[in-house]
Amino acid sequence: MSWITLNRRLMLEERVATPDGMGGQSVLWAGLGSLWAEMTPRTGRSEVISGREVARQIWRIVVRAAPVGAPSRPRADQRFREGTRIFNIQSVAELDGDARYLLCLAEEGLAV
Repeated sequence: MSWITLNRRLMLEERVATPDGMGGQSVLWAGLGSLWAEMTPRTGRSEVISGREVARQIWRIVVRAAPVGAPSRPRADQRFREGTRIFNIQSVAELDGDARYLLCLAEEGLAV
C-alpha cells in the first residue's frame, strides 16, 4: 500500500429527525466530529434535475479506522462536510489487511 496523506479535515455528520411543530418531522444534520482524510477524485458525471444541469463527482476518501459501531466510524447513511461542500457516503470498507484505514466512496453534489 502506498503512503496515505491525511491532509483534509472533514466533519462527519449524521441525520437527526426533529419535530417540525406541525405533527411531522424535519431532517437536520448533526456533526459527530472531525476526521482527517485523504481525498482523491474518481468518476464524475452531470445530470438534469428539475431542469438544471447538476455535476456529480465520486470521491475516494481514506480516514483512520475505528471499530464497527464507534461514533467515529463513517457509515453509508452519513455524510462528510468540508465548508459548504457535501460528500454523501455511499460505502465504507477496510482499506488494508491491518484495518488501520477505511476507504469511503462518497458522492459530492446535492444535499440529501
